[in-house]
Amino acid sequence: MINFNVPPYADKAMDYIQECVKNQKICGDGKYTKLCNEWIEQKTGTAKCLMTTSCTHATELAALLADIMPGDEVIMPSYTFVSTANAFVLRGAVPVFVDIRPDTMNIDEKLIEEAVTERTRAVAVVHYAGVACEMDTIMEIAARHGLFVIEDAAQAVMSAYKGKALGTIGDFGAYSFHETKNYSMGEGGALLIRDGKYVEEAEIIREKGTNRSKYYRGQIDKYTWVNYGSSYLPSDMNAAYLYAQLEIADEINRARLEIWDRYYRNLEPLRQAGKIELPTVPEGCVHNAHMFYIKAADMEERTALIQHLKENGILSVFHYIPLHTAAAGLKFGRFHGEDRYTTRESERLARLPMYYGLTLEQVDYICDMVRKFYV
Repeated sequence: MINFNVPPYADKAMDYIQECVKNQKICGDGKYTKLCNEWIEQKTGTAKCLMTTSCTHATELAALLADIMPGDEVIMPSYTFVSTANAFVLRGAVPVFVDIRPDTMNIDEKLIEEAVTERTRAVAVVHYAGVACEMDTIMEIAARHGLFVIEDAAQAVMSAYKGKALGTIGDFGAYSFHETKNYSMGEGGALLIRDGKYVEEAEIIREKGTNRSKYYRGQIDKYTWVNYGSSYLPSDMNAAYLYAQLEIADEINRARLEIWDRYYRNLEPLRQAGKIELPTVPEGCVHNAHMFYIKAADMEERTALIQHLKENGILSVFHYIPLHTAAAGLKFGRFHGEDRYTTRESERLARLPMYYGLTLEQVDYICDMVRKFYV
């Protein structure tokens, strides 16, 4: 059986974890947490990176830093994971869903401005499959209306838009290091902060509302409770597992891109024949091969394709159920405008196996089975 996903692993991980244990430093903000922070800062150019327990928590931190309040509205796509909306719903805000582009499955930047009201506080964009949203247009709209831009870049580590790392363009960015991502610590994430003026507040909220970070840097002689907050620090053992991968991040990225390219070349004849659609990467976007998907004609065909692949030893899956159709989406949010593509495209999309360690021979076999389904 070819699994849909296998979590990434680097050989040095166990050595680094054992070092944490031997040094009796396994809680947050230890050596490896700091090394991960520094690596992301250097790789992306963000003003500050703070590792978190999840991308969900990173997005919640961003909502707190943006001072999202009850009754505020946050514009976002409906085709996303629940955490994108939950971070703002927890603050009492209303998710305002707008339609997506069928080519990238990202929020349609042309529909954002008409969804802005006097209650709109922020735009939360999602870089689906590690392919960038049209950020120039989005940032211009946000500037005109005085809105925060929060990038859900969960799938976009090592991706870029016009030379800028995703997660660094908006006010705040959120990365995921879940086991399904290109780089993993099991459960984990990171908050990227563009403007240094938010760093101290972010450190306080992340450290349970205390100024403990300043204490550990020797800036104060004791720490105390100074604001609201929670515990968003990951274990240093988790960070140690991740850091071993970050040391070989370019190697992992190259391997995934090779797999993605192999899929595309093998399946291009089916696309040309009008049997399937393949992913689109717009000009100026550098993606990270987070996933490879194909689009069938409709849900019925997709269901049959997934079953066919399973019968031939291949695990393939579909993805999000649009949030505006879910019980919580109906309760907490609303859809602005017409749902032309969100539901239709979500019902067609099937994700093929993609992970570091998947062989090109396995990719060829998967593509053969897809061809057999359509021929």
